[in-house]
Amino acid sequence: MSVIEDRIGPKYRIGDNSFTIEHMRRHDGNAMPQPHAHPFYELYYLLEGERVYSMNGQLLNASKGDLILINPHDVHITSKGSIPSFERILVGFSPSFATGMELGICGLLPFERSRLLHVPESEQPEIQRLLEQMLRECKDRRPYYEIVVRSLLSQLLISIHRALEMTRQMTPEPIHPMHDKITEVARYVNTHYDEPLTLEEAAARFYISPSYLSRMFSRLTGFRFSEYLRVVRVREAQRRLLSTQERVQFIAEKVGFEHTAHFNKTFKQVTGTTPLRYRKEHR
Repeated sequence: MSVIEDRIGPKYRIGDNSFTIEHMRRHDGNAMPQPHAHPFYELYYLLEGERVYSMNGQLLNASKGDLILINPHDVHITSKGSIPSFERILVGFSPSFATGMELGICGLLPFERSRLLHVPESEQPEIQRLLEQMLRECKDRRPYYEIVVRSLLSQLLISIHRALEMTRQMTPEPIHPMHDKITEVARYVNTHYDEPLTLEEAAARFYISPSYLSRMFSRLTGFRFSEYLRVVRVREAQRRLLSTQERVQFIAEKVGFEHTAHFNKTFKQVTGTTPLRYRKEHR
């Protein structure tokens, strides 16, 4: 395969990051520096190449024509696949931007779950057309372009849900023989994050040596085990901060932290802000 020329386009924005869209083409297969989550929806459409996504205990192998659907606050990380070069269009939009659309949230949002969508080949041209038209509208900024972008996003969500109906019975193929076992471990962490979990305990529960579990977990998910546990706990803390009036100390205990100071430090490492500031800024 010939090496493609890098192309990193500007990230176009509407409002205070209510909507963003960016086109990128890279030949080096760069990866996210660390797992992260955000309070908005994200659509990652792969035009060329391969990418590996790890998200909420799922391992997703995306190829040309695939679309990653990410709900707010779901922790994820992406890395290069067997083909380093890739090209993608990335869309982000806030829940408030979505509710400002004509369709509102009439069954289209949130997605049933964050997932990989293998877009049927017959539907790919329409999805790509809508994304490219969004890019043009944001680039040209002609009068009323914000309204046009909302309309295009509505059409895109309809196309996505139609594609979901067409592929409801399809499941992604494992990318490694340990795929299912590591997915089980990740799911266990997702449901027992409030307990004093350790790598050694998880290894014993799933009959894997700690060193092998550590190596395979990191290779297949992009997280170290302890790192994944931290971000799962912080993700649940984010949910509680936005959906309840619970005190920070109470939330820290409920998501598995013995000390509030440790919780505050970890929360800031993962999100870049403190729990109280996160609650204030995102409510």
